Amino acid sequence: MKKDKLEHPVSLKLEENVTYLKERLGVDKSFDVIQLDVHYAGRDMALYLVDGFAKDDILHYLMRFLAEQDESVLKEQPLDKLLKTYIPYVEVEKTNDLDRVVDAVLSGPTALVVDGIDEIILIDARTYPVRGPAEPDMEKVVRGSRDGYVETIVFNTALTRRRVRDRSLRMEYLQVGRRSKTDVVVCYLEDIADQSHVEEVKNSIQKIDTDGIPMAEKTIEEFISGRHWNPYPVVRYTERPDTAAAHLYEGHVIIMVDGSPSVLITPTTFWHHLQHAEEYRNKPVTGAYLRLVRFIAVWASIFLLPLWYLFAVEPNLLPENLGFIGPNEEGQLPLLLQFLLVEIGIDMLRMAAIHTPSSLATALGLVAAILIGQVAVEVGLFTNEVVLYLAIAAVGSFATPSYEMGLANRLFRLVLLIATAALGVIGYVAGITLWLIMLIRMKSFNVPYLWPFIPFSYRAFRDVLLRAPIPLKNRRPRILHPKDPDR
Repeated sequence: MKKDKLEHPVSLKLEENVTYLKERLGVDKSFDVIQLDVHYAGRDMALYLVDGFAKDDILHYLMRFLAEQDESVLKEQPLDKLLKTYIPYVEVEKTNDLDRVVDAVLSGPTALVVDGIDEIILIDARTYPVRGPAEPDMEKVVRGSRDGYVETIVFNTALTRRRVRDRSLRMEYLQVGRRSKTDVVVCYLEDIADQSHVEEVKNSIQKIDTDGIPMAEKTIEEFISGRHWNPYPVVRYTERPDTAAAHLYEGHVIIMVDGSPSVLITPTTFWHHLQHAEEYRNKPVTGAYLRLVRFIAVWASIFLLPLWYLFAVEPNLLPENLGFIGPNEEGQLPLLLQFLLVEIGIDMLRMAAIHTPSSLATALGLVAAILIGQVAVEVGLFTNEVVLYLAIAAVGSFATPSYEMGLANRLFRLVLLIATAALGVIGYVAGITLWLIMLIRMKSFNVPYLWPFIPFSYRAFRDVLLRAPIPLKNRRPRILHPKDPDR
């Protein structure tokens, strides 16, 4: 960009640059924004940094090195000499835009302003407070890696590149938010991923127009996915680097957001949310069994409860040898009200568990078991069958690998239960039909949500139902249009 097109170009005079930066950075108003006035090699200079972001040892070394230079070293071509000789650091760049300097300093790098030079040097010697890459709570495996993504984006890119040492791995840097300037990275394998999908993801992110994204990846997801009133997720969240790497090799595009330990996988189908790393950490037969059990749990969490309610209110639908399925005795409240109260009660317990310190979690569980499992039944508030089938549905929800998918299925279960209570068999069938139509009409970045079930693909659907041996998975999903379809 030419200097005359800049709104606030860097001046040759140090005083003018200092006045602007001091006012825009709020040096006198924020204690953690630091301005250091120094004199090295016969020139007045100023350093701008944010306390807590700068690496003190690196800056101390650079300042000591510059202090040892005499004024003769910067008489000719001072900018080139500083960049190439007298600032011995890896990540160093220059800019002649003062507004970019302000954004950079607030992001972590240190700005060096030199009198007589109409460009400012940015030294990216920053560090962020970070926790260790511990195993994610929601994606644990019995055997496998124990590292997980953290809240610092550079750490997350390193964890990914450690597993994907492909020369075509690309990590493109973007910034989102007029005020927050949040760092976002779009990650993909250039030799595999469909370039049109890559461009669609990048364009969707670049079109985000908001002042900030404090909720990080969740805000990004809402902007790029649309369908705000549809609870079903069209991107998959993961905190496991091995899971992200596996999807990169298939041709997916990963979105990383600074400040979040979760990355977004695009595009995804309904079936992606029902897969778990544990299935691939066991032998194929064992993994196929675990997947089958998980599918049974998920379908039970959606359909079993409304179906039992239908049989309970219309026992004539049951054959004589299955008459025991209905309630043995009636409670003090109508069945529908019992179900709604227990559903709300389980969600209350779930929220209470999130906000309860771990040292008190056992006590909370005991209280919940006594109040709901024993006392509520004894006083006739609920029947035993209601508690049983709600427990099965709850276990199925918790067995769903994707937390977002589990919540969406729970909402649909409530809708299906109410429809069944209102219209009986017609309501149950119509509810499932409308649910299927909604999922069939959904797309994740132009990928049908129910693929490979609808539209049907035998080979891909077989891989969805069964955990196939890795040596036999020699083709990438064709719905992603990979450049290299063979593994």
